Amino acid sequence: MSASQIGVTGGTGEVVRTDIPNRLDRLPWSRWHWKVVVALGITWILDGLEVTLVGSVAAALTKKGTLHFSTSQATAAGSFYLAGAVAGALFFGYLTDRFGRRKLFMVTLGIYLCFTVATALSWDFWSFMAFRFLAGTGIGGEYSAINSAIDELIPARVRGRVALAINSSWWIGTAVAAGLTVVLLNTLSANLGWRIGFGLGAILAICVLAIRRSVPESPRWLLTHGRANEAEDVVHGIEEEVRTSHPDLPEPEGDDLEIEQRESIGFVAIAKHVLEEYPSRGVLGFSLMASQAVLYNATLFGATSILTTFFHASSSNAPLYLIPFAAGNLLGPWILGPLFDSVGRKVMISATYLLSALVLFGTAWAFDARLLSATTLTLCWSICFFFASSGASAAYLTVSEIFPMETRAMAIALFYACGTGVAIAAPWTFGKLIQTSSYGLVTIAFLIGGAIMAAGGLVEVFLGVEAERKPLEAVARPISAVRARIGHRSNAAAPARAR
Repeated sequence: MSASQIGVTGGTGEVVRTDIPNRLDRLPWSRWHWKVVVALGITWILDGLEVTLVGSVAAALTKKGTLHFSTSQATAAGSFYLAGAVAGALFFGYLTDRFGRRKLFMVTLGIYLCFTVATALSWDFWSFMAFRFLAGTGIGGEYSAINSAIDELIPARVRGRVALAINSSWWIGTAVAAGLTVVLLNTLSANLGWRIGFGLGAILAICVLAIRRSVPESPRWLLTHGRANEAEDVVHGIEEEVRTSHPDLPEPEGDDLEIEQRESIGFVAIAKHVLEEYPSRGVLGFSLMASQAVLYNATLFGATSILTTFFHASSSNAPLYLIPFAAGNLLGPWILGPLFDSVGRKVMISATYLLSALVLFGTAWAFDARLLSATTLTLCWSICFFFASSGASAAYLTVSEIFPMETRAMAIALFYACGTGVAIAAPWTFGKLIQTSSYGLVTIAFLIGGAIMAAGGLVEVFLGVEAERKPLEAVARPISAVRARIGHRSNAAAPARAR
């Protein structure tokens, strides 16, 4: 099926033959790749900072002298933030596929920055919730733009471990926010401390904006949007920068790719193509994203409330328990990440989902039997999320690599939105259950989270895609591709050229 057959908008009618994907995949790891990782991966640190700040200050926001929320109102902030992230993912995901990765990851970070500052200036329940929603739209848009750019710029042989490491950096933000909250709430008045926390997040975002200016547009995106000459210039510049540390670059492997030039493909045409060509991948993507979203959003937004309600931890020090919890989430993808490129996606994703479910079932039993303390519950969570974090990071990787290039950002946005949409009510619901002080009801919530993760793991067993170490074009043929064969060749790389 050619691009002209599925609703091309603004097509030029030209076909270019290019080796750009092969040239990007053959590059040795270099300082340039580290720059991309830092500039784009910082998004997850910001998101972790945001989510954890809200969860960590939830107890403080219920006090007189602050915004004086009820427990359910404080945890509802998480639901508003997630709702904004869903809306932002869909809206900016479409724009990312239409106008490019680089433009959108600058815009979305700017939106996040503005409304994080606004959050610090909130004066009542509805202003706080509105600003949380709008800050969420920026972060939701970041998911599409950033995941697309990372997958399209990182060599195939290490795409899995790099994607997992970057996604897990979310937990660096969590640890920073947890420690920061304790310092701010114990050294400043409660009403000032949480405001400064959000202000510091905005300062970090300003620094990231400056770094991102040096990250180029994705050559793969340029190539499929009628801008082959620009794509060639970008790749040439990347190669020259990499040569500063690796003078002798290896020859590209694989056949050239032929792309029919166009400016855009209509959303209806894209959806129809994906439904016809990849229905099982759609089920897979939704299952993985929804299961991890329910588990994470319920647990994280309610973690400090559980510790203060059931184990009488002080509201100002409870966030400290999130630091070992974050360590487990961070170490999992870093330690297990290389296995996703060697052992394979299907084995590792299913194993991490199922193992996290088993640990959570054991945690639920111990919690209901009153065998846990604040410390031992945190330890159980850390073990559970050591595995869950690897699986959740791989879920984002999966939806970004198993669909065609032209649909990548929209696929990430759609599955993030659908998965997170299922979990929007989780923080509020979990908050209501915690507010009852009932061990039985909270135990049921743990069991439901474990069952949902187990279901995601079983779907991966049957529908998982073996995408490890494969070029993106081999995992899912580009819609606009005239010919997309990934094999071996002996001739040197040729630049993009029209015929």
